[in-house]
Amino acid sequence: MADGFGVSAVVERETAGVWDKIRHQVTPLEWPAKAELIAEINQLKRARDAVILAHNYMTPDIFHGVGDYVGDSLGLAREAARSSAKVIVQAGVHFMAETSKILSPEKTVLIPDLGAGCSLASSITGEDVRMIKARYPGLPVVTYVNTTADVKAETDICCTSANAVQVVEWAAREWGVDKVILIPDEFLARNVAAQTDIKIVAWQGRCIVHERFTADDIKEMRVAYPGAEILAHPECPEDVLAAADFAGSTAAMTDYVEAKKPKQVVLITECSMASNIKGDVPEVDFIGPCNMCPYMKMITLEN
Repeated sequence: MADGFGVSAVVERETAGVWDKIRHQVTPLEWPAKAELIAEINQLKRARDAVILAHNYMTPDIFHGVGDYVGDSLGLAREAARSSAKVIVQAGVHFMAETSKILSPEKTVLIPDLGAGCSLASSITGEDVRMIKARYPGLPVVTYVNTTADVKAETDICCTSANAVQVVEWAAREWGVDKVILIPDEFLARNVAAQTDIKIVAWQGRCIVHERFTADDIKEMRVAYPGAEILAHPECPEDVLAAADFAGSTAAMTDYVEAKKPKQVVLITECSMASNIKGDVPEVDFIGPCNMCPYMKMITLEN
């Protein structure tokens, strides 16, 4: 039951606790229809031996309503490998479903919309990687997990935004070189280069969500909300990270907020991040700019 708007006993049982986590994003008028969909999806999961892996950028109704495992792309891929379910539904973009299939080849992996792409993943191809390797023979290729399967196939090792520095330094030691190819995110490469003595060969791929943030956005937030803590994703430009209080992956941001529970937080990332964390830490006030990922928003309860 949501503030006087009734649902059936079955739906109420299937959606227990969900309304309280998403009521800041869903109106009481919208809730009954969403609750019906959430209940139906949760029933289908049991019938089909399926689990839903929901990325941090999913809307709250998906994230809190039907996600069996929630997190960043690497965390979800690991859960895909660990899960005993026969079917994995990837509530995320296409490269994430590919990664889950790579790690769980024996399972059926589904994505609600095959058109849910990624500007960063589409910025580079396997042929591009072969060209880079020919141009820089002998250098290890470190690839961000936010890439397609054909790019990963040409790669020596993958990294995440959380461990990119460590992986780059490991690769340099293993290959006995002082220069490493890190693709495809240009800003992640620059931010890694600022934290290590290893020289970085970068590619000019960018995330359409994070590339649009500027240091001026941070300055404006500092003036408007002087006590707010500002957290930025490593895919942002380097001057944005320099101006923030903390830089980390979506999982690291979540851990930071849940552990410290600051009074006010600005998340320099995709809009749904704040909405989803708010469901678990309602006492935190999330403010400030966000950019929406059109590809992530192609995944809906309906599909």
